[in-house]
Amino acid sequence: MRIRIIMSMLTGAALVVSVLLGAGPASARTGVGSPPAAVNPPAEFGTDWHDPLTAAPPVARPDSRSCRITLAEAQFRDFTPYRGTYTPPSACGDRWSKVVLRLDGKVKGRQFDRLGYLHVGGVEIFRTSTPEPSPDGIEWSVEKDVTRYSDTFRRDRDVEMLIGNVVDGTYTGVIDVKVTLTFYPGSSARASEHTGRPASAPDRVLTLQDGTLTTPRNSERIIAEVYATGSGGGCEEFWYLTVPDSAPYSCKAAGGPYREVQITVDGRLAGIAAPFPTVWTGGWSNPFLWYVISGPRAFDVKPIEYDLTPFAGILDDGRPHRVEVSVVGVPVGQSGWSVPVNVLVWQDTKSARVTGRLTVHRAGDLTNSSVHTPGSEHRLNTEGGHRLTVAGYVDTSHGRVTTTVSRTLANTSVHRWTDGENSDGLDATWTDDESVTVDGYGPARTSRTHRTYAMDGTTTLGADGRLRTVLTLGDRATVVETHDGRRTAWSRLDDTYTGDAAYTSNVPREQRHAVGTTSERYRLYGSEGCYDRRLTTVQGVLTEDRDGW
Repeated sequence: MRIRIIMSMLTGAALVVSVLLGAGPASARTGVGSPPAAVNPPAEFGTDWHDPLTAAPPVARPDSRSCRITLAEAQFRDFTPYRGTYTPPSACGDRWSKVVLRLDGKVKGRQFDRLGYLHVGGVEIFRTSTPEPSPDGIEWSVEKDVTRYSDTFRRDRDVEMLIGNVVDGTYTGVIDVKVTLTFYPGSSARASEHTGRPASAPDRVLTLQDGTLTTPRNSERIIAEVYATGSGGGCEEFWYLTVPDSAPYSCKAAGGPYREVQITVDGRLAGIAAPFPTVWTGGWSNPFLWYVISGPRAFDVKPIEYDLTPFAGILDDGRPHRVEVSVVGVPVGQSGWSVPVNVLVWQDTKSARVTGRLTVHRAGDLTNSSVHTPGSEHRLNTEGGHRLTVAGYVDTSHGRVTTTVSRTLANTSVHRWTDGENSDGLDATWTDDESVTVDGYGPARTSRTHRTYAMDGTTTLGADGRLRTVLTLGDRATVVETHDGRRTAWSRLDDTYTGDAAYTSNVPREQRHAVGTTSERYRLYGSEGCYDRRLTTVQGVLTEDRDGW
């Protein structure tokens, strides 16, 4: 009997709590640190379990007056998008210190995990996936800081939201969601996560028009963000397990599992990034791993960011420029990746025109090697990586400013499986190191970010039909900002998920005799404070929820 490690059927969205690195969590830990009352977990999963939750902190909110509006309210049964209209809140002005998105959802019955998006004026402000429901039903909520899209929120806009879903005689779960925005009046100035310089919300939020970008002629800082997701039910939904065509495995890709998300400007490579290896809530053939605690980012799909400021001198000529995003390693002609693009622009308000040029463009050779070793247990060793450095300057009202961006990617993985795939395992690590130096606002400021993503798991199917998955996932990042060589800010994130679940396959739900223990520890600490929370579940019952301090 063949098994496939990821059997989710993503097409559509919902849950989480998001956090910005460096956000002070001390005032946002409502309800955290109070362990649940003593419970005796059942011997196996029943027909209901704890509502989904994550260990990440809620969005910190100002202690001030606010205005809340409903952005979308819909029930998703198929692939018909919700369409509505957004109108800015009249009582909170048009400048906000914080804008918080909240999604409240509920679903019951039987349903796969679904992927979804939310667009306002064509700008994607939220991408997420849904938990899988219990027969008795679940409810969940999601928060996200969307202050960076303030420019989008200042005018009437069309709204489109979709959580693609299938409801029939087997899959009965209708996904019911309500999305609100809460606005807090005031200044949105904050420390930049990338350059160390002051960075209010961008002046403009743009989208591509027929694949081209036209920026204001006085743009002095340009950031592209890409909500890159491999999904849709095909093999690119679990791209990290694909193997070359010559190896005997159910998911093929000629170049193996190495993936890299690239962005180009007029055909020239402008940015590279490692995609996050998201595991959705039907992942690794075992939904009992995810009923309460999701894997990192599964409910808050964070965009990849590219600093395109070195290209500002090219982009600011008033003409449209072709901007394209592609995913290295996807088999030719195969779908499965969604890569919507937003472009965030900061303008020099004292200049009608900013000029400049690209001064450095140094791309290393992309390396990608996958070696298959046959045997009773097949083995695929993969190593890949890439380097890119770009630099450019802009002449602004406050002088010449030079931005240098360097990025280095690396991926190593060992994939082991048996004939028939009754045992299938992966041990993989991805690193994405980025350095951004801005020279021209006084002494040079540098931000260095070291990202590490990790996946280590095995699924086995016994002769008795008992399927067991043991899995650890990690999302880690360290950010250090320096000013004239002196450290001015730092943060460290470590979000680790572990799970061990088993059930009897190919039998009705009530005969699966499923058991599972899952946990998540989310730690964020640095120059702006500390946050540490740990969750544990047994057979779907929350047995631990406490501060890790």
